[in-house]
Amino acid sequence: MSTASARGPRITKAVIPAAGLGTRFLPATKATPKEMLPVVDKPAIQYVIEEAVTAGLSDVLMITGRNKRSLEDHFDRNYELEEVLRRKGDAARLDEVRASSELADIHYVRQGDPKGLGHAVLCAQEHVGGQPFAVLLGDDMVDPRDRLLSRMIEVQQRHGGSVIALMEVDPSQIHLYGSVAAAPSDDDHVVTVSGLVEKPEPADAPSNLAIIGRYILDPGIFEVLRKAEPGRGGEIQLTDALQALAAEPSLGGPVHGVVFRGRRYDTGDRADYLRATVRLACEREDLGPDFRAWLRSYVQQEMP
Repeated sequence: MSTASARGPRITKAVIPAAGLGTRFLPATKATPKEMLPVVDKPAIQYVIEEAVTAGLSDVLMITGRNKRSLEDHFDRNYELEEVLRRKGDAARLDEVRASSELADIHYVRQGDPKGLGHAVLCAQEHVGGQPFAVLLGDDMVDPRDRLLSRMIEVQQRHGGSVIALMEVDPSQIHLYGSVAAAPSDDDHVVTVSGLVEKPEPADAPSNLAIIGRYILDPGIFEVLRKAEPGRGGEIQLTDALQALAAEPSLGGPVHGVVFRGRRYDTGDRADYLRATVRLACEREDLGPDFRAWLRSYVQQEMP
């Protein structure tokens, strides 16, 4: 383990970009935000906010866009529904309905123009101020039993700068992610990042360590993003800004990575979304026994 003992400011704020159109799930997302698609019986975005709260982040800012009103409605009180449940004596469902509105102090700001993830993060500057903060992408769902975000906060408190979540992928798949050049550090499963590139061709990738949707960012990232030119896809790329921090730590570096080997689902991908739903349903005490029995029978009868 590193002998570094400095601790930075306590991290309390999380930013969740949620302005995307969800085109991979059309037509379901024509009128319903992709973040509100259910995983078993909760919208995907609620799992992400619960993860932030579990890691001690009580202040959440969502970066939204048009047609995202249902996000705000879900995390607001619904007094009419609560009164119906109260009169019916349905205490369990009443508690579930109230829980989403009591999770955290949730704020909203519109991105306006869809200029990329880096621009979405820049929209959070006024709310975040001069403190380190977390960014959680709504498409990435980390199993609640795997404390990735808490570990990332610990690493940031120890080393300062910014911390990104990494995952080893098959080299043939690295073009779907950002990739990093990195060297081992004194901390277990922590690397020092020296370079980042967005969605490289496999032959050009610096490693098979892929960037996944969890970040702890130094507020110096805002100045870099403000000056950034559009990169890949004509968007302001967060990966490019992190590359600047890694190359010049005085801007807000260094950059470290936590190599994650736990359970993670890309709920923006249809197949992974289904896998997440099936796995979480199987593991539920109230649904699991019957659902596992049905699933086992279905596989035996239907699969060759």
